This record gives sequence, structure tokens and C-alpha cells, in this order.
Amino acid sequence: MDTIVITGVQGQIGTELVQALRKQFPSSFLIGIGRSALRPQSMCMDRYFRLDIGDRRGLKALAERYSIQTLYHLAGILSAKGEGHPHQCWSINLEGLRNILELARELAIKVFWPSSIAVFGPHTPKELTPQWTITDPTTFYGVTKLTGELLCQYYNHRWSLDVRSLRFPGILSYQTLPGGGTTDFAVEMHLAAQAQRRYTCFVEPDTCLPLMYMPDAIRAIQEIMDAPATALRVNTSYNLAGFSATAAEIAQAIQQHRPNFTCNYAPDFRQIIANNWPHSIDDTAAQVDWGWQPRFDLQRTTADMLSHLTWRTDHVGTGSF
Repeated sequence: MDTIVITGVQGQIGTELVQALRKQFPSSFLIGIGRSALRPQSMCMDRYFRLDIGDRRGLKALAERYSIQTLYHLAGILSAKGEGHPHQCWSINLEGLRNILELARELAIKVFWPSSIAVFGPHTPKELTPQWTITDPTTFYGVTKLTGELLCQYYNHRWSLDVRSLRFPGILSYQTLPGGGTTDFAVEMHLAAQAQRRYTCFVEPDTCLPLMYMPDAIRAIQEIMDAPATALRVNTSYNLAGFSATAAEIAQAIQQHRPNFTCNYAPDFRQIIANNWPHSIDDTAAQVDWGWQPRFDLQRTTADMLSHLTWRTDHVGTGSF
């Protein structure tokens, strides 16, 4: 029986990935790692441990006890939160990753780790950003992701470690609340519309960013992990595209389903971050190497998000309704 570990299992991606892995591998033993108490929606795991990824001894003891074969390392701090807590961002995003890579090297564990479009910067081409291009991040989060990509490549080249990675755009999900990212406004708009509240967006209406619906993001992780190692030519992180949209276009798509939804704009520090990110992504390498194709565009994403959202009256994220 295979044993699979997911760190950051109660985060935005982890919450839905563990559900998908349970369906994909019903006979596997799923272990979740996190820093908070277990929530009901994560109960499809076989075991859950409150463990800090900075605890090398604890990680190794767990890995040896359960003979782990595959590890999805999702624990991390996102872009906007990382700007306010740079030391914590470095510790969790980089020192935590190095602990995981060392563990994987010693015990021959297959690893997935998410990178981000935050590795790009002001000198990166904004339209159809290539797989291989200038990477000059302007956020501390972006610095940790770029450094992490190079670490993954080094461990692959030096020790033949099977580590796979995707550069995610902003991810929209109806299951988990925004977690401190620059694209949180895209989710918060849907939540405000469902709660019949006006939303104040923290970026300008013409701010265009690459986005992806969570079902596509989960499927991309599954597909790259299923791909034969010999097919993967990128050992840093694969560009990944879903769809691109401006803040105004997202609001307009929502209004087609919730005509009374209104949105105004009050840019804050996250506008500066968004200005340095791509408008669209060229993911040809992912298409060629392992057959990637997104299934959700803006319209389909909006319709599905709103159909699944339950009534919310609480304040969500750092935007205002």
C-alpha cells in the first residue's frame, strides 16, 4: 500500500487535493500535516499530524514510520502576507522546502511543490510569458519561489531526485477562503456577490492577471505527477495557464448571474505587486511534455463558483464588502 503525505493539507490547494487523491488512490494511506487543528472537511485522510515543517527530526521520524513514497509539499506563505512577514516567509517557504528535499533525497521520496507566477517581474514579457525568460521577482514571496525552483532543479540534477513543480497563476476556489494572495480579489468578488454585498476591490479595474479555477489546478497536479519522468524536460517549474481576466471583467461575469452585484475600486499595496506580474502565460512546454489543457474559462468558472457557494454573511479576506 502506497503512503502519501500532504503538507499544508488544510490550505487552499491542500483542502481539495486531499479529496482528489482519496478518489484517485482509494487504497493508499493518506497522511496530512498542518499547524492547526483538524477541520471536518479534511477528514478523508487516514492520519493527521500537527507538525511544523521546520521540525526535521519529526518529519524524518514520520517518513520512516510510514514508509512514505510520495509527498505533496504545499505548506507556504502567499504573496501579500509574505510582504508583511518576510522572515516567516523565508523560514516556511524556503527552509521548509529544503527540509522536505533533504528528506526526499535521503528516503527516495517523489515530491510535488508549487511555484508561482510571482517568480516573474517588471522585465518579464507581460503577454504570453515564456517558459524560459527573465525572472526578477519584486516580492519576498517571489524571491522564495524563484529560489525554491532553483533548489528543486539542483536536487534533481545533483541527486536525481524526482521533484515536480508548477508555476500557478491566481487560483479561485469556493471551498476555502482567500489566504493572503494578490489575486484574492477574484474569489472575494464571488463571495460578496453571493452575500449580496458591494465589494471594494484592492486593484484597478483594468488590472489583468492569469487565473485558474481550482478543479483545473488539482487536475494539473495529478497529471504532472502521473507523467513519466522521462517526458519532463523542465526541472525548475512548468508554466501553467488557465485564463486571463481583468478585475472589471470578473465583476461583469459575476453580474451576468447576480445583476445587483456592484464593485468599486480602491487600490492598495497589492496593486504594485500585480503591476509586475504577467497578463497571460505561455504554457506550451506543459502542453507538449505532459498534455496539459485547461477546461475552465472565466464564464464557466464564474457559473460554477456561484452555483457552489453557500450564503455567507461574514467578512472575508482583506478586501471590504
